[in-house]
Amino acid sequence: KELPPVQTGLILTTNMAAQEGVLYGMGNPLLDISARVEPSFLEKYSLKANNAILAEPHHLPIYEELVEKHPVDYIAGGATQNSIRVAQWMLGTPQATTYVGCTGKDTFGKKLRECAEANNVRVHYLEDDETPTGTCAVLITGQDRCLVANIAAANKYTLEHLEHPDTWALVEKAKCYYISGFFATVSPPSILKVAQHAAETNKLFCMNLAAPFICQFFKQPMLDALPFWDFLFGNESEADAFSAANEFGTKDVKEIALKISALPKANAGRSRTVVITQGSDPTIIAQDGKIFEFPVEPLAKEQLVDTNGAGDAFVGGFLSRLVQGAPLDECVRAGNWAARVIIQRSGCTFPDVCDFA
Repeated sequence: KELPPVQTGLILTTNMAAQEGVLYGMGNPLLDISARVEPSFLEKYSLKANNAILAEPHHLPIYEELVEKHPVDYIAGGATQNSIRVAQWMLGTPQATTYVGCTGKDTFGKKLRECAEANNVRVHYLEDDETPTGTCAVLITGQDRCLVANIAAANKYTLEHLEHPDTWALVEKAKCYYISGFFATVSPPSILKVAQHAAETNKLFCMNLAAPFICQFFKQPMLDALPFWDFLFGNESEADAFSAANEFGTKDVKEIALKISALPKANAGRSRTVVITQGSDPTIIAQDGKIFEFPVEPLAKEQLVDTNGAGDAFVGGFLSRLVQGAPLDECVRAGNWAARVIIQRSGCTFPDVCDFA
């Protein structure tokens, strides 16, 4: 279904190379440390296969033990950083993307920077002297994955770092901004600072509902940012949680998307676009009081390796075309293609060469 090209205000078109620094992401950087482990390892730390939890004090030795006793893979993780890495891969131009967040001044922080820079992302981390770099243990047993996240230094991002001339120059250079709702737990003033800049300069400001608990327990910082949303991403469970938290009185995904798209907007010159993914079910877009549906190409069960990061990858693919001025149907096609690539691999990883066409 053809949609009209979105009024991005961007100079780029799909047949031009992306400008350096065109896409700016801000979020919670985590170093994913992935390893295959025995079930007894999970039992030792009172974990279950397919759990996704925040680390408690008794989980903290996991990260060092993984590195010391198992062959591990390192991936630059965290929801926004995943999306930015995928967008960078699909854009191709070195440092077309910038990513900002807080890490520790430690070995894991250096490794996180190395991983992100290896993907050609320009990283501009605040480094905290006192707090370790955020990590996420990815414990693989057979086809199952248990995730244990220790946010740590990612929680320490400050408005002062954002306002530093070196950081703010990167903000001013960008034409599109993406922040996951997870960052609402860390620095709401930083979200609003970037959002207000986007509205004042007619640039694109994009956010993601991130998780049901963000909609429920961090409702106010999300509502504070809502007037600035040019694009909002989420999945069906997050949309349902947002509807419940804001008393929309409906569980219908299309109705929820329409209601969100119609809420008041700071930059009235551009309508809000709401994008809701539903796994293998059609992607829903609400724009200007209309609903558009885009089918997702089915994938054989035996090709499915790991769905973690699928939503992040979708956003990355979508943004890679959005910043080039592509029509929305092309943005959705790129998003679904990226998600399809990622779920056939372990973790949010991708081949060296992007062959999207």
